[in-house]
Amino acid sequence: MAHIERRVRAGTVTYRARYRDPAGRERSKTFARKVDADRFVVEVEHAKSRGAWVDPTLGRITFAAWLEQWWATTTNLRESTQARDEASLRVHAAPRFGRTPLAAIRQLEVRAWVADLTGQGLKPATVVKAYQLFGKVMAAAVDAGILAQSPCRRVPLPKVEQDEKRFLTPAEIARLASIIEPRFRALVLVGAYGGLRIGELAGLRRARIDPDRGTVTILEIATDVGGRLVAGPPKTRAARRTVSLPAPVAEELERHLATYAQPEPDGLVFPGAKGAALRATNFRRRTWRAAVGAAEVDGLRVHDLRHTAVALWIAAGASPKEVARRAGHTSVKTVLDVYGHLYDEADVALRERPEAMFVPVGATPPTDSCDPVRPKRG
Repeated sequence: MAHIERRVRAGTVTYRARYRDPAGRERSKTFARKVDADRFVVEVEHAKSRGAWVDPTLGRITFAAWLEQWWATTTNLRESTQARDEASLRVHAAPRFGRTPLAAIRQLEVRAWVADLTGQGLKPATVVKAYQLFGKVMAAAVDAGILAQSPCRRVPLPKVEQDEKRFLTPAEIARLASIIEPRFRALVLVGAYGGLRIGELAGLRRARIDPDRGTVTILEIATDVGGRLVAGPPKTRAARRTVSLPAPVAEELERHLATYAQPEPDGLVFPGAKGAALRATNFRRRTWRAAVGAAEVDGLRVHDLRHTAVALWIAAGASPKEVARRAGHTSVKTVLDVYGHLYDEADVALRERPEAMFVPVGATPPTDSCDPVRPKRG
């Protein structure tokens, strides 16, 4: 059982709290006030009874050292995701907490860190992502028995507002497709009408094209990670999908296959300018920026082709569930969160169409089956 010893040395009184840890080893901690020692032994015994006691010496490990251990045991991330997360922690969290022992990181310091990132003018989404990653690392320290609780608790975060999405009109799509290098014309059209991500376009294989049905099937992606091209399956099951294309786009894709795609059955549909795999970074710098400038759609990102496709599907009457399936989203909620305002506009258009068909009451005798004309009695 824990107990407290009163000690006097050189005229100074201290109080040493002695207790045994769950493994039976005797431990102690010295305090200047008896009230603090009393509080400590109560907390220790309570933590032991709940199975929540942690070895205080483990919390001496610095955040940087723990982060290195955590990365070494993290195996469920894609290379591109890990590279992005490593960069965020290295740039935003490590400078502030790298040399600090885990047990010394308090909730108030985390609040101050978040406030400082916000004050630097970082985008709210960047701040929130940095905090989430930091919280993930600290939660792992709790799971590992290094900390009793995470300091990432009830920390106020900046509000993330959805950026206004950029959409092209069909006329702007046609203008961009006609201006960009001919070998990338089909890429623009498939992106703008099929909703493929740039990684899905870069990883698309010839065998995934069905000319008879006018469809493309997404089963591979290719991403640029730290200057290396990494190929693999899509991130989620929902992203593995088949998308149908409008007939003119499917025809343009057939012409592209005959001219620019790699000839092997598993050859890339959209190789780079020199015939090798398409690297998104090089494509944006060498081809895309000049084309969007010439097409007078400055600032357009390659990913905005995907937003354009979704806008066109909604305008054509696609339901949120249909959009989610075609876009490869795992949840209809994502569609409504990002594109909900487009459904508001589509609802107005849907209302206006029946209004145009409306016949005022009394303008003509009812003749439909819902209100049949009653025969006159003789």
